[in-house]
Amino acid sequence: MHHTQPTNRSATRPFASLVIALLLAALLVPVAQAERFTSPDGLVAVSFDVAEVGQEPGVPVYGVSYRGKPILADSRLGFVLKDGPPLVAGFKVVSIARTEHDTTWKPVYGERSEVRDHYHQAVVDLEDAQTPPRRLRLTFRLYNEGAALCYTFPQQPGLDALVIAAENTEFRFTADHTAYPVYSAQGVYSITTLDKVKANCERPLTVEIADGPCVAIGEARLVDYARMRLKPVAGKPYTLQSMLAGEVKVATPYTTPWRVVMIGETPGQLIERNYLIENLNDPCAIADPSWIKPGKVIREVTLTTEGGKACVDFAVARGLQYVEYDAGWYGHEYEGASDATTVTRDTKKSGVQGELDMHEVIRYADEHGIGILVYVNRRQLERQLDEILPLYQEWGIKGVKYGFVNVGSQQWTTWLHDAVRKAAEHRLMVDVHDEYRPTGYSRTYPNLMTQEGIRGNECMPPAEHNLILPFTRGLCGAGDATVCWYTTRIQTTHAHQLACPVIFYSPWQFLHWYDRPSQFQGEPELDFFKHVPAAWDETRVVQGRIGHTITMARRSGRQWYVGTLNARERRTIRIPLDFLEPGVPYDAYIYSDGAPQGDAPFDVKCEQKAVDSTVALEADMAANGGQAIRLVPKLP
Repeated sequence: MHHTQPTNRSATRPFASLVIALLLAALLVPVAQAERFTSPDGLVAVSFDVAEVGQEPGVPVYGVSYRGKPILADSRLGFVLKDGPPLVAGFKVVSIARTEHDTTWKPVYGERSEVRDHYHQAVVDLEDAQTPPRRLRLTFRLYNEGAALCYTFPQQPGLDALVIAAENTEFRFTADHTAYPVYSAQGVYSITTLDKVKANCERPLTVEIADGPCVAIGEARLVDYARMRLKPVAGKPYTLQSMLAGEVKVATPYTTPWRVVMIGETPGQLIERNYLIENLNDPCAIADPSWIKPGKVIREVTLTTEGGKACVDFAVARGLQYVEYDAGWYGHEYEGASDATTVTRDTKKSGVQGELDMHEVIRYADEHGIGILVYVNRRQLERQLDEILPLYQEWGIKGVKYGFVNVGSQQWTTWLHDAVRKAAEHRLMVDVHDEYRPTGYSRTYPNLMTQEGIRGNECMPPAEHNLILPFTRGLCGAGDATVCWYTTRIQTTHAHQLACPVIFYSPWQFLHWYDRPSQFQGEPELDFFKHVPAAWDETRVVQGRIGHTITMARRSGRQWYVGTLNARERRTIRIPLDFLEPGVPYDAYIYSDGAPQGDAPFDVKCEQKAVDSTVALEADMAANGGQAIRLVPKLP
């Protein structure tokens, strides 16, 4: 028989008290938690931790939230090295330093005359478990406009140089949001979801969250590193990873470009905040940038002296500042033997008749206050750059369009930005074609005026494409959209074309890409092109829906210019003018679709109205239409 012994309760109390005390003590012991960094307004937050992921301890991960809502869940950071263990796990935090920065700077030109650069910064020093330990630094910047991170490889024993085989920066979204990918810089955008995004996705990638916010993944300060694109991560839904265009060889110390998460309450606010990319670049490195001048351009296609002078006369009469001699003025652009130090016209180019005295055209243009720009293909640039830049400065040329440059790899990224710096040494401005997309280097070297990578009117895109571009490609910088007028191949209305210089920012704004001066018929609506500037003091997005419609208002001095583009279906948009100076009367010059039902796309209705900041105008637009408005304050 089993006998139960009486319990001695007084004897168990000290033991129970000890257990409770130990449990309470355990609760008071500090437990490692993820670090949290916030933006100046507290709305953007980044969490950082070295966590155990799968069976790997010490994995650096970060997350991004906005207004307390997770945007990116724990996303891995790190690198695969060609000749050494990967820098992906086994890390511990050595130190974290937090600082704040708040300054204002004035661009040489831009979409706004003043930019605030306000952020909280956290520098995290990590050390891994290798022998000897390898050090890696992460820098996080938290702006009200988004978050950015970059890596630094400090100088350290045994790691004087390294070769990066892959960068494993992840962007792990929390749901299958709408995304707008494109797979070449001048490709056709698709509207899909994150899980359908394929490898080699161009940046910036705009992601629209159904109940907000709107996010874009981008890159800033790409100067001597391989270009980043994006690819999906197998087995991880809604997750993208950096995809470098080749290996990267670095000597320590070395800091990578920024990986950027732009955030806006709406798609339109993303556009208003696109200065974030510039803020992540170094300040202007040109001591005296006074020779750098934005302006509007007409392309000269006859390759003759007579044609050049006709373009100069047209530029003077129509408010343009530059004439560009396109491919063929020094020989066939695709033949390596062509010599860009000579004026030797391409005899294979059809329709070219007459003589070209380039020096006489430059003299004539200079006499009339017009600058001459020239196109040079990469074949000659790569072989003759150091020879042609001082020569063109001596000739009096104002700028060069770098044609079909190689992009992507570290080698060609380095070459191109070096070529921009060399041009600055000879007071030459630059326009880069074709697949190059900007990452803000125009802040550091503002002689880099514009670039293509946009699929502009050279490709005759439909209106829907033009309504995706501002919210995607337009987030990373100027785009040479080559606006057209007289060609009947345009897939939009003329009113749509008039609005394009307002919507598509470019400090070299090509306004007559397929046009010649002899085609001009004195159309009154072309007065809008005559007056519209190529750079701005203020930029606002009045309304916008990706792929459907957008209205932007931009100010130059006291005048405002309003552009509205439309796609998919006929619409009437209400445009409040509350951005105007209160109490000031304005004359509104309005250029609208003459046939919004769509049966006469090249008809433009011209109106003039008296308005002020209390007034709202309407844009009645065709399915591929638009409207342009110039607002001029009345003299007292």
